[in-house]
Amino acid sequence: MDAVVTENLTKRFGGFIAVDRVNLRVPIGVIFGFLGPNGSGKTTTIRMLLGLLQPSEGRATILGFDCAAETEAIRRRAGYMSQRFSLYDELTVVENLDFYGHTYGVVGRRLAERKRFILELAGLKGREKELTRNLSGGWKQRLALGVAILHEPQVLFLDEPTAGVDPVSRRQFWELLYTQAAAGVTVFVTTHYMDEAEQCQALAFIHRGKIVAQGSPAEIKAQQMRGQVLEIACQPTAVALPILKGLALFEEVALYGARLHAVAENAAALMPRVEAALTAAGVAVQEITPIPPSLEDVFISRIR
Repeated sequence: MDAVVTENLTKRFGGFIAVDRVNLRVPIGVIFGFLGPNGSGKTTTIRMLLGLLQPSEGRATILGFDCAAETEAIRRRAGYMSQRFSLYDELTVVENLDFYGHTYGVVGRRLAERKRFILELAGLKGREKELTRNLSGGWKQRLALGVAILHEPQVLFLDEPTAGVDPVSRRQFWELLYTQAAAGVTVFVTTHYMDEAEQCQALAFIHRGKIVAQGSPAEIKAQQMRGQVLEIACQPTAVALPILKGLALFEEVALYGARLHAVAENAAALMPRVEAALTAAGVAVQEITPIPPSLEDVFISRIR
């Protein structure tokens, strides 16, 4: 049995199709990344999985329970952390844990044990009486994760949990996710950070409500990419970018940090023409190298 299964899952809002016949299968105990830009249908999909929205068509199950009809069974087995911090700022760390513990039906000795475990896991021991509003963004995210796993869910849904969090806190947060997966928890996480996607064991890319690629990071990069990628180190990139696009040789040219990526069917054969065109325009070329595609390269290729 898989942790999450969707079959032609669809959601319409009037004439707008937010989620369009999505088919997913998420094994138990993996970190599953659900990637896509804002407005692509990620949050709507999660809300249907949790029974917060009824699908217009299709169906979904969590651990074999129907997401539309067996919401109480799912609520006991699933944890959810929204993309917006949803705890109470005016309560202390431990007061938030107490409040949500009682909401989940976790009381008495079990609640005391779970609070000790979460405070230790999240590194919040010694901060029990600190007001939540005084925590930094990274510590708030840890507390929110602690609340989401308070009732020991088997499946954990995280909707862009590290948005706006600094890189160090993001890395520490992902270490906590791996701890959960190692304990057998299925983690279903949405993100738009490609470095986080690389840390997932399985992925699905969604764009305008449709799934455009699925598989492990390695499988997606090996099988889903159309064309070859050239990485170009040059200065100034602001001059080089329109020149490369104007050559009409590439399917895609985009800025990646301080470098350019250009995609074509046989990109390596175009290297001399690229260097000549850039040099003629006064662009200083340091390096032109064929490279394996990144997940971002693949995503751009698939949506194109």
